[in-house]
Amino acid sequence: MTQAVSGQRRFLALVFPFLAADLFRLQERGARPETTPGPSPSEDAPLAFIVKQQGAYRLHALDENALALGLTPGMGLADARARVPGLDARPHDPEGEAQLMARLADQCDRFTPMVAIDLPEGLVLDVTGCTHLFGDERGLTRDAVRLMRAQGLRVRHARATTPEAALALARFSEARRPDERRQPGHRPVHALPLLALRQTPDVRLALRRAGFTTIGDLASLPSAPLAARFGAGLVDALDRLLCRTDSRITPRRHPAPIRAERRFAEPVAHLDTVMAVLGDLLQSVCTDLAERHQGGRRFAVRLYRSDGAMRDLAVETGQPVREPPIVLRLFEERIEALADPLDPGFGFDIVRLAVPLLEALGHAQDALDGGKARGADLAGLLDRLATRDGAKRYRRFALRDTHMPERATQLVDPAARDLPPWDAACPGEPPLRPVSLLDPPERIEVMAQIPDGPPRQFRWRGDIHRILRQEGPERIAPEWWRRPEGHGANPGLTRDYYRVEDDAGRRYWVFRNGLYERETAAPDWYLHGLFA
Repeated sequence: MTQAVSGQRRFLALVFPFLAADLFRLQERGARPETTPGPSPSEDAPLAFIVKQQGAYRLHALDENALALGLTPGMGLADARARVPGLDARPHDPEGEAQLMARLADQCDRFTPMVAIDLPEGLVLDVTGCTHLFGDERGLTRDAVRLMRAQGLRVRHARATTPEAALALARFSEARRPDERRQPGHRPVHALPLLALRQTPDVRLALRRAGFTTIGDLASLPSAPLAARFGAGLVDALDRLLCRTDSRITPRRHPAPIRAERRFAEPVAHLDTVMAVLGDLLQSVCTDLAERHQGGRRFAVRLYRSDGAMRDLAVETGQPVREPPIVLRLFEERIEALADPLDPGFGFDIVRLAVPLLEALGHAQDALDGGKARGADLAGLLDRLATRDGAKRYRRFALRDTHMPERATQLVDPAARDLPPWDAACPGEPPLRPVSLLDPPERIEVMAQIPDGPPRQFRWRGDIHRILRQEGPERIAPEWWRRPEGHGANPGLTRDYYRVEDDAGRRYWVFRNGLYERETAAPDWYLHGLFA
């Protein structure tokens, strides 16, 4: 038994029957100088695109002129040239077609965020809940088709309650008879050939041998005998094609959890107006963020031009934020740093803002003097620098899961996630550990009152330093659990660190390597860091 469809979802399919030829001619026109008069040499000749299969070249795609002369995909190139001596054969460009389809799918984002690519030449748009922005379904379809044709692309379209039905109607629209709608009990999909089921050649051959030629021949038959003879996949494909079961698309990009947009009745060509609209959109999304107790880590803007072109701008922050002035300033920095300035052309007709990356953000606690919390200014500065010059040019320190000083920190991207607060590496004032470490620590000669006591004097690089003040020791045990042999016979040496100050006011970080008489008979001393 099939599941009834509620009829709430609607899909628009756009199919480009001559995608390879349209792409080739677009590339050819773009490569020719604008001053070159007349059409391209290959524009009137029959055009075919070939692929090599089992050592022989075969036709993969054809333009309308080649099809009118009786050529078909899959035919050998030698046979095709024998029939049509003037055939213009070109290598197939699957990568170029995939890039073109991706660009067209991006352009369709202006109609709905739910867009899927159905290779090799189809797009499916889930237009449910979006048609009112264009008047109705016909208005949305008209605008979508007009946008594609304005770029020199030939397109077929159809609408249905399942994506399979919409794609089949668009791909095989020429197979429908003009009077099909007038026949009682029939729908346009009934006249489609069996190829619309997209089954394997063996299944299609078995159906033809059984006397079936169209979808209508199968529409009224019970499902159980069909599944028993031709497989359950055929019944499922038939139900989807006849809109008997609910079917959805998997969008190439999932919509951002928070987004807002502004559409203009007339295209806007002034950047100041666009920035003012962006400020309003930021107010809206930041209000949503506050209601969710979240902040944004990434904000993305897409500007749709009236001629179909798009510009994408995105900014990222090191910490979640929801203050519109902060984000708007980052976008201004991004625009100023663009090597290719924003060109409005004939104007932007849509401004869309999305927040694809969210994180929890509670209410911020201000400092006692009413200013910002510690570390907020540094975070904002790094965000602006990374936005202007690129995040890869800056690094920040982050703590690692180790207490060994030389491995306790690492350099990471300023926008890296799951890091401690900016000021977590400075727990005290003055700092307990120096910022500058020697790699590796340098050996020093130390004098102490007792072998396991604090240092009183040390020699480093030929100079003698008399210690006036010292703090310590800070004992750091070796990380024996990280060794392959564990504690074993050689767990490592314990370090006793001292913060010392000499008679000239200079401060050093020194350590004794090994416990006296327990780990070594003569512990060595090292200078590991310098305090500023």
